[in-house]
Amino acid sequence: MKVLILHGWGGSDAPHWQAELAAEIAKNYGTVSFPLLDNCHFPSKNRWMKQVTQILKDFTPDTVVCHSLANTLWMWLCEEGVAKEVERLFMVSPPSLDTKEKTIKTFFPAPLPQHLYAKEKHIIISDNDPWIQVNEAKALSTHFKAGLTILKRAGHISTESGYGKWEWIEKKISEKKNDT
Repeated sequence: MKVLILHGWGGSDAPHWQAELAAEIAKNYGTVSFPLLDNCHFPSKNRWMKQVTQILKDFTPDTVVCHSLANTLWMWLCEEGVAKEVERLFMVSPPSLDTKEKTIKTFFPAPLPQHLYAKEKHIIISDNDPWIQVNEAKALSTHFKAGLTILKRAGHISTESGYGKWEWIEKKISEKKNDT
């Protein structure tokens, strides 16, 4: 198993669940890439796309786990045709496609690509995420023919909402292919 973990705006350093997931995969002898994306507090879509395109070429993951803005980045990579086909894609807390935040404005409005370059796709959101409404997440799930998990009162599924070690996602990632 080769897992690429892509953080969102501001990064996902410990004790964020993505950092915990990376450590858990490595501890169990999995292969993981958890890069710090360029200038994560003031990200540029073009710089992130260039960086992740190179990572995809060099690392060739079979599973990709995106959080927050990384989901928008993945959609741009798919829209531009530079994403590589993966076995599984986990999209945790994707922001709305028309987010208006100034600091991350180069990512929006986000495209709605036809394909996500993943055989299995799963979207995980919270019913009170300030960055996306449940109806938009359901529409994304339908459009991409992706599984959808809606957590109760989990905010943006981040450290701030209590998501440090997250055993559910660790179990999902470690499951054999086609079990998501």
